[in-house]
Amino acid sequence: MTQAIDRPQAGGPGDHVDVDELIGAVDHDITHDPFPVKGLDFVHFMVGNAKQAAHYYSTAFGMTCVAYRGPEQGFRDHAEYVLTSGSARFVFTGAVRPDATGAEHVTRHSDGVIDIALEVPDVDAAYAHAVGQGAKGLVEPNDLHDEHGTVRVASIATYGDTRHTLVDRSRYTGPFLPGFVARGPIVDRKPMIEAGLQPKRYFQAVDHVVGNVELGRMDEWVEFYKRVMGFTNMAEFIGDDIATDYSALMSKVVANGTRKVKFPLNEPAVARKKSQIDEYLEFYDGPGAQHIAVATNDILASVDAMRAAGVEFLDTPDSYYEDPELRERIGTVRVPIEELQSRKILVDRDEDGYLLQIFTKPVQDRPTVFFELIERHGSLGFGKGNFKALFQAIEREQEARGNL
Repeated sequence: MTQAIDRPQAGGPGDHVDVDELIGAVDHDITHDPFPVKGLDFVHFMVGNAKQAAHYYSTAFGMTCVAYRGPEQGFRDHAEYVLTSGSARFVFTGAVRPDATGAEHVTRHSDGVIDIALEVPDVDAAYAHAVGQGAKGLVEPNDLHDEHGTVRVASIATYGDTRHTLVDRSRYTGPFLPGFVARGPIVDRKPMIEAGLQPKRYFQAVDHVVGNVELGRMDEWVEFYKRVMGFTNMAEFIGDDIATDYSALMSKVVANGTRKVKFPLNEPAVARKKSQIDEYLEFYDGPGAQHIAVATNDILASVDAMRAAGVEFLDTPDSYYEDPELRERIGTVRVPIEELQSRKILVDRDEDGYLLQIFTKPVQDRPTVFFELIERHGSLGFGKGNFKALFQAIEREQEARGNL
């Protein structure tokens, strides 16, 4: 049995977090991979109002704005803010002209992820391999320059309107990409942090990004990641694993060799009522990124700070925590289960350890994109034991919206 583990407050004093441990990475030599991936470089949202989005994610998710690009820098069509939290990097882009590239994305999908960028050691080799294996090339390898150096990039298409930009920034010292200028935080949280009223960071890394695809296409995209990127099938959940009395879905997880990049892929399954995947596909108007899991080393402190800032989380009934089978299966975790119950945090254990997790409600008007907070203690899984409780919570929200 895994023993209780004491961890520092998220981002608190002595915050020297091993990010690889935090996200469940494993030892692996990427030089032997056909498509070497060093990790996630950034997650790129197209939004209706980038300034407001940047403020929201600074305030509610504790992110720090580090770079900006817009009309003031000669980029007339967009305003773009780069926010970070530990090793996690997010870009929020808003069109400032109705005919600007990407404006149609927001009209069709609402705020959503347009790019899951990957850091690679050799953009040209990765792009050539991907296209050679049948991927659709969107942007051929090219250099972006400014006084801070050179970034080499290329892009390939994946499910829906989502893309993977391939990035090599090894010759660059600027704040993000050429054209972006450094800027300070949008929200000054330093006084609250110094007073011990907020954790320094609410999360330290992106753990995984989940994609929703149409019925019958999950295996197609699993094979895409295997063929094009050399990813392996890390886990799969079908049948009773991932169903309730009313709705069902199927899910498979692909990952690179280090497990630093993990992509669960979901499709709906036939059931009595509309699943969360059906609802997403309807309101997003097609496949796309459903949720982003971010890793924290103190989920209690993070949830308390985010909830105080107005983030809404899915509810979990008290009966979940009072179930004697749950308590027997979970064993000892680092905090009393009553502390998890008071915050509605879920807990699961597998052969490698345990994890704590909680899910936000959708972070925009449409019931599409949401976030997960996850704290791993050895577990390499995704909370299989919590699937039914999670999906029942989502169904309660669907029913309230009239979409079940």
